[in-house]
Parts: sequence; structure tokens; C-alpha cells
Amino acid sequence: MKKVISLLLVLALCLGLAACTAQQEQTSPAVEQTPAVEEEPVQETETDPVTCRIAGLKGPTTMGLVNLMKKAEEGQTQQAYEFSVYGTADEILPLLLQGELDVAAIPANLASTLYAKTEGQIQAMAVNTLGVLYVVTTDDSIQSLEDLKGRTVLSTGKGTTPEYLFRYLLNQAGIDPDKDLTLEYKSEATEVVAAMQADSSYPVVVLPQPYVTAAQAQMENLRVAVSLTEEWNKHSESPLITGVTVVRAEFAQEHPEVMEALAADYKASVEAACNDLETTAALCEEYGLVGSAAIAQKALPGCNIVYMDGEEMKEALEFYLQVLYDADPASVGGALPGDDFYLAAS
Repeated sequence: MKKVISLLLVLALCLGLAACTAQQEQTSPAVEQTPAVEEEPVQETETDPVTCRIAGLKGPTTMGLVNLMKKAEEGQTQQAYEFSVYGTADEILPLLLQGELDVAAIPANLASTLYAKTEGQIQAMAVNTLGVLYVVTTDDSIQSLEDLKGRTVLSTGKGTTPEYLFRYLLNQAGIDPDKDLTLEYKSEATEVVAAMQADSSYPVVVLPQPYVTAAQAQMENLRVAVSLTEEWNKHSESPLITGVTVVRAEFAQEHPEVMEALAADYKASVEAACNDLETTAALCEEYGLVGSAAIAQKALPGCNIVYMDGEEMKEALEFYLQVLYDADPASVGGALPGDDFYLAAS
């Protein structure tokens, strides 16, 4: 009898639970499923801002840009710029060729070499620096290029403007650079100065400004024996060129408005560099182009910073590259560049 009662109680409990569950299902509101809305991808438009990526070398070829670099950093330019500074041209060239840079300030002969190597994909936008190279020494017996016979001369810029210019001027002076003296090279001007300080066997070096001024501040009795610009002027009425600012031809063609803005901003920056030495010198130190503002301010007048474009650039650069080609075709890439190498003035 007890088993029957227990069974009945269990059955009643189950029926009660079932009834509660059914009632809850009837009173619970239905949840509506909202269909997912696919978001349309954001597409870039032609009005999206273009950042112009510019590279320069430590030293004079980039000193004319520092005022623009500061303005861009402070957001004072309508055109967006991104700047980077390197120690050697070898660091810049692959980035330019791979399209990771748009504009670069490089040695003049390398501009022609890149034009040849890329089959016209690199154009010269402007000359940025004229003659800045000097023979400096602690040896009072050296007064001219002829006095370098039998000497060891340390320089920077192997395969670029300093080497080819120096060799050309030695030949003009009746000196065979491969037989009459020994030429040795370092990758950067700072290394040349350090080597000269560490080893007295290097009493003669070829240096650009502002490194000449920096070296004179560190070494007693170091003097300029020969200005390579003055030597050049003995043989030419066309200006001596050191640095050129180049642009990828594709970038220039696709963004003419950027190139126009860059030309205007660049010219203003160079003008400030030539007229406001104190501010420019401080910026040269800030951006690591020169060791100190004091050195930069003293050296700036001798750096021959310019902005030369259009027909004036074409005429001067054509003459300079012809001189290098006549001395060694390899110095300009094996052939002189065509007219499309010279970007028209903005």
C-alpha cells in the first residue's frame, strides 16, 4: 500500500512541473531575430590627402630643407610631408627604387645613374647644392693640387660626386689619380674626420662643408688648402653642382598638385636657410644634419645652398654631367640622360 501511495505522489509532482513549464512558454515574449546588415567597405577617393615621402642625407644637400621639415612637423603646411634622414646614399637608393620614397636629395651624378638604371623612372626636380668640397690639411707644404703628388688623400663619397669631381680636377691639373697619389675612402664624412684625428698619416683629406668647419673646431692647424669650386671655375663658366633633388616620375605625373606645392615650400625653405642662419643652424642640429648649431651657423655660408629648377637647372646640370661623362661614362650611368630627365619647373 505504501508503494502505491509513493508512486502516486511522484506522478502528481511530475504533472505539476509540466504544467508550470507550459504556462511559462505561453507567457514568454517571442524574441525577433534582426537580420545582420553588411557594412559597405570605405573606399578611398581622389580627394584623400597624399603624403609626399622625402629623404635626405646628413650634410649640405638636406640643409635647405630643414625649415620645411620644421613647418611640416608643426602642421603649418597644407601639403603633408614625411621626412627621413640617412647617412649614405646607399641607404636611400633601394627605398626610392622600391617606391617607398617619392623624393630624395642625393649626389648629382647618382641622379643620372638612377635615371639610366630605371629607364627614365627618375627625374631631376632641382639642384639643391652647388660646390661644397675642399682639400683640408695640417701640412703647410700643400698649397695646390699639384702638391698632392705622392700623397695619400682620404675622402668620402666613393662612386658619387666627390670622387668623380676630384678625379676630374686632378686630371685637369696634370695629375694621374691612379698613379700619382693614393686615394682612400670612407662612407661618411664623420668617419673621415675621425680617421684623420686618430691617425696622423692622413694629413690630407677632401671634405664637404659643414664637416670642414666641424673638423677645424676639433683639430688645431687644420686649414683649407684648395677649394674645389675655385678649381672648377678655372675650367668652366657653368656652376659646380653637388646635390640634386629627384622625384619618381610616376609620382610626379600622378600628383602634379603635390609637386607644385613642394616646389613652392622648398623654395621658401631654401630662402630661409640663406637668410636666417641662426634658426636654420638650430634646425640642422635638431634634425641631426650637423653636430651642433654653432658649427652649422658658421658653415652655412660656405654650403652654397640653392633651389635651381627649370631651364636654369637643365642647362647647368647638362654641362656638369657632360664633364663627368667625358671623364668616365660610368660616373653618370653609362650614358647622358634624355630631356625627360629634367622635370619642368612648377
